[in-house]
Amino acid sequence: MRKQRHDPELLERCPMEATLDLIGGKWKGAILFRLSEQTLRFNELGRLFYKITPRSLTKQLRELEADGLVHREIFAQVPPRVEYSLTEKGKTLGPVLQALTEWGEHEVLAPLREKAGQPD
Repeated sequence: MRKQRHDPELLERCPMEATLDLIGGKWKGAILFRLSEQTLRFNELGRLFYKITPRSLTKQLRELEADGLVHREIFAQVPPRVEYSLTEKGKTLGPVLQALTEWGEHEVLAPLREKAGQPD
């Protein structure tokens, strides 16, 4: 289990910091967004984020699972199969993730495309 980054008293006063404590990190938002679209296996997630190391992906998934946002299902077969999906709690982040995606499209990617002379 991960270390809590923030003082528990501060978390009680600041809902934003409490939320970011759960979903903050380089890959967590992207993992949650992809899992909001569909259930995925470990290697499928790894292919979606080609720069993430297996160790880092494992760590992020374990933290998300420990926080009750991601469900890990192991299928008893050879070779073993493990699938990841959002829990009911994780699904409640859907509108937040969608809003972040839309903001990134309009405020980050669109200006970059304009600079590069590419159409939207």
